[in-house]
Amino acid sequence: MMYIKRHLEATIEKLSGCFKVLMVTGPRQVGKTTLLQKLAEGNRTYVTMDDINVRSLAMTEPALFLQRYKPPLLIDEIQMAPKLLPYIKMYVDEQGQNGDFWLTGSHAFDLMENVTESLAGRMGIVNLLGFSHAELTGRSAGAFIPEDKQLLQRAQESEALPMSDLFERIWRGGMPALNNATEQDWNCYYSSYVQTFLQRDVRALTQVNDELQFYRFLCAAASYTGSMVNYAALAKEAEITAPTAKQWLKVLVAAGLVYLLEPFVHPNLKYAVKAPKVYFTDTGLAAYLLRWSNASILEVGAMAANFLDTWAVMEIYKSFSNCGQVPPLGYYRDFNSREVELLISVDGCVHPLAIRKSSCPAKEVKKFDILQPITEGERAMRVGSGGVICLAGDLLPIDAKNWYIPAGLL
Repeated sequence: MMYIKRHLEATIEKLSGCFKVLMVTGPRQVGKTTLLQKLAEGNRTYVTMDDINVRSLAMTEPALFLQRYKPPLLIDEIQMAPKLLPYIKMYVDEQGQNGDFWLTGSHAFDLMENVTESLAGRMGIVNLLGFSHAELTGRSAGAFIPEDKQLLQRAQESEALPMSDLFERIWRGGMPALNNATEQDWNCYYSSYVQTFLQRDVRALTQVNDELQFYRFLCAAASYTGSMVNYAALAKEAEITAPTAKQWLKVLVAAGLVYLLEPFVHPNLKYAVKAPKVYFTDTGLAAYLLRWSNASILEVGAMAANFLDTWAVMEIYKSFSNCGQVPPLGYYRDFNSREVELLISVDGCVHPLAIRKSSCPAKEVKKFDILQPITEGERAMRVGSGGVICLAGDLLPIDAKNWYIPAGLL
């Protein structure tokens, strides 16, 4: 199978030259090991903690483990051998060089706490998600900011993405194993994926005794993708308590399956809704959980707009994350239900974006006026260029500051 270049490669190489330990985290099966093995090109010893003999040595005799396996070293699934982390710390403090250790770990719930305690200040951390649209189309890496120059350049580099092709991409998701898979493969893959998640991650690390109940919660959470979270309603659907729903949603965030988009906060915006919005990081998984059996049905279904919103937000999230940046994203909704779906805050400037399943949505940018208060006072910010991410066939200006942005440019 042809290797698709990942945009995170340059970030990993840069951080490996600055830190003695590099950690690549992310959900299961997004290609963490494949990516690091490709970058290592045989110049680094590879060990996996899935091998019970290797794991036993790392847990019972961590000092001997580091005598047996010398850096430069790639350790896969490090969360399965937490006792090794203090010994890695001692090694890098005494004799380590930049790039000595590359680690991978699924976003297991206690992994980051152990890593932070053991390797604080010695480690660079990056997060890998599934394929982005830009990776699949061979476009160069770059954080998405809706400024004129960047949009015009993307329009030159990108081909139009018809709605049927767009929803095929949304339905299929970004898992590398499904890049050229059939519908039958898709069903089998996600069935196995969910089962593995429930059996290996949830049961082992969150003391959930009823897997079926957590599965119901997982499906209920998927129905909220692209929407504000309502813990009481989510708990009712899953037949659990609201505090449990809140705790279990944190589990999904820690596992890398869900991203919570926090509301944009500014002292001049006094009537903002405080609840975050829920986005599944892989739209294919959300489609499987909600039983959308193919792309054509999803495209005309009741949740088509939510899935387009989820896909667009996660594509922009990946564009920042793959450059090693914390995505500066938020949204704004007031008590009158006026909403700007996505705000990108960069260099004291806020770029507003609406997301619509329409080819030419009229009057959407008028909602951006609700951001006017942030341009005044001591903590004033600029409202920069923005637009409407939609199904337009070409990049077209709406006014002097805003554009109709085809989804294919993300």
